[in-house]
This record gives sequence, structure tokens and C-alpha cells, in this order.
Amino acid sequence: MGILYDDVVLLNHSEREGEPSVITVNCPDKTGLGSDLCRIILFFRLTILRVDVSTDGIWCYIVFWVVGRPDTRWNLLKKRLMGACPSCSSASGISYYRAELQSPSPPDIFLLTFCCYDRRGLLHDVTAVLSELELTIKKVKVSTTPDGKVMDLFFITDTRELLHTKKRQEDTHYQLKSVLGDAMISCDIEMVGSEITGCSQGPSFLPQEIAEDMFSFEILHEHQSRSLACNKASITIDNLLSPGHTLIQFVCQDHKGLLYDIMRTLKDYNIQISYGRFTSKTKTESELDLFIMQADGKKIVDPSKLNALCSRLQMELCRPLRVALMNRGPDAELLVANPVELSSKGRPIVFYDITLALKMLNIGVFSAEIGRYLIGDREWEIYRVLLDEGNGSGPPRNKIEEAVWKRLMGWE
Repeated sequence: MGILYDDVVLLNHSEREGEPSVITVNCPDKTGLGSDLCRIILFFRLTILRVDVSTDGIWCYIVFWVVGRPDTRWNLLKKRLMGACPSCSSASGISYYRAELQSPSPPDIFLLTFCCYDRRGLLHDVTAVLSELELTIKKVKVSTTPDGKVMDLFFITDTRELLHTKKRQEDTHYQLKSVLGDAMISCDIEMVGSEITGCSQGPSFLPQEIAEDMFSFEILHEHQSRSLACNKASITIDNLLSPGHTLIQFVCQDHKGLLYDIMRTLKDYNIQISYGRFTSKTKTESELDLFIMQADGKKIVDPSKLNALCSRLQMELCRPLRVALMNRGPDAELLVANPVELSSKGRPIVFYDITLALKMLNIGVFSAEIGRYLIGDREWEIYRVLLDEGNGSGPPRNKIEEAVWKRLMGWE
């Protein structure tokens, strides 16, 4: 007997506001499955309260207790979760992550160009529409002209893979028009080649002063003593409890995407989770126990490997993103950086949260860019936003930096 494909993901949606809904995933296992599922849940802006994970190396059983939002699209969420699960025909042994084998072919990239009259909160409203349509922003170029007009260039991919059709493009145009109204002057969508997006990205390195300010260990320790960092996480390793697994235990401050940050790190290290339990104890504290093993099916006994893994997890939990506000002459430039998975996936809804925070602060945007840069041995996604602070009557710059950080961490 087989398992029905529709039963791979079961969703018991709570009808009462604030009560958790239960998502059950029952499918063949693969390394990185937890990361992929947590990334989708983060994209739909759900709050994870509890998780149970169990696998025998062939089949995986995961239960999420989540709190949704009034506008959560549950049916679409189920569809996306099902799409991340391996097919039932692959249940012949665990599939370990190998970038050269498992990375799908790159999606088609489209250039969305539109011109409109500027207003505060415009960039977030457009970003919200694209997110609702499941159009992923890969790069963006936003510029404001002296006569109060905005020319925006969004390089986007379509999760639904339908943007090449006339209907999908017309629907995108309609949704943008419904938000922008008469302020929209023009809107065009066309497929572009990789050579165009490559030229649009600019240099593959950051200016030295930016790299030093955002990624040096001195700045990291300085930020950890301020509000722009999570409290230090407690990570405990136990190699005696289980004969075949390494137990890793976390007690840490909760934040938006916490499970995703842990799971994507383990995925990048090609580590398999055999059993795990996550509990959000309070609004500020969470506990997680994971029984893990290497790709060879053995526990991690090499002290250097354990130290490297713990150091990386500690950094990811304390500063999953980097936020800095820098002077650019009389103006201020907001920079946000997040690490990219080895599978080339970036953290979802970062640009959405940045633009929402600025909209709530009533701060305009002169220009914005998204690019990917190799810093050290890791690729980072960098968001650079030149702010329009008006006549200087807005909030102090340190408050802007803190507000963006809290929005990104889900502490607003």
C-alpha cells in the first residue's frame, strides 16, 4: 500500500484566532528537508510554537504547531509544502544534500519596470503586492527623480512559473494598479537573460569600509552588547546519550526564522536530523533538542568539526542578519545582510520587512539595491537602501536601525 500524495501534507487549520494550527508532513526523507519546510513557513509569515521531527533514515514524520494570520493562504501554503517534499517513489534511502546534484535549473528571470509618482510607503506597497503574487525579488534598482517620480526596476522570478503568460502579466499589472491607482504612469514586464541580470548587479565585492563595519569580529562583539543582537545562545553537545547520534541542545532567545536559521546551517553542513523537538517556552525563549549524524551515518566525534559547527550556530543565532546605518554624505544608507544557503536560496521576506519598517517610520527611500557578494568563504545577500530623511525631523538614526532590526527579528 502506498500513501496518497494529498496526504503527504495534512493541515488542521484552527478556526479560533490565536490558537495553533497543526501541519503534519509525512514523506520520504532527505537532508535539508526541515530547512526547506521552515523557509516556506517563514515566507508565509507564520509563527512556529512547537515542532516534532522523527525519521528512520528513509521516511520522515514532522509535525508543526503554528499560529497563522488573518490573511494566511492555507491552501497555497499546503501546496508549497507538498512541492518541497520528495516524491514517495524516492523512499529507497536517505538523500543527502549535494549542490551539484540537487540544485534545480535556475528559474526564468523577468524585468518588471514601472514608473509612478512618488509617495511615502510606495516601495513597501509594491513589495507587498509582489510577495502576495509569489513573485520573488532577485535584484532591485529604485531611483527617485527631482520632479517627484520613481523609476523602479525589479528583477523577479515567479514561484508559479507563469509570468511568461499574458494572463499572469495582466494580473500582475492589475494588482499593482489597484494599489498605486492613478499614481502609476507605466508598467512593463519582459523576460531577460542572465547576461543582463549579471550586468545589473554591479561589482561582486563590497567596498572595504562596508565589509569591515558589517562583518568584522570586533563589530560583531560590539553589536552583541547592544540591542542589535540576540542574547547569547546556550548550545550543549552530548555524545554519550546515544550510541549512534550526537545530541545537540539549544536554549536561546526566540526570533522570527529561528528554526530556519538552525536548519539551513545544518543543511549547509550536510547533517541529517534523526529526531528533534522544538518548543517555544515563552515569547522570548525557546528550547530545541536534535539528534543528528553526518552524511556517513555516524555521530560527530571530531572535536574540530564540533567546534566549527557550534561556532557557526552560535553566530547564526546571535546575529542571523547584519543591520547597519552608515553616513553617505548628508544622507544615510541602510544596509542589511543575510547569508545565502549553499543551494543559492536567500532568506525570504527580508525586503518586505525592511520596507515595512521604513513605512511605519514614515521614512522615504531615494534608492534601493539588492545584490549578492562573496565575503570570506560565504555568499551574502546585501540590501542597500538610501534613505530620504526629509527635513531631519524624523526619528534619530540609531532608532531607525533598531526599528528595522526589531522588524526583521519579529520583535516589533
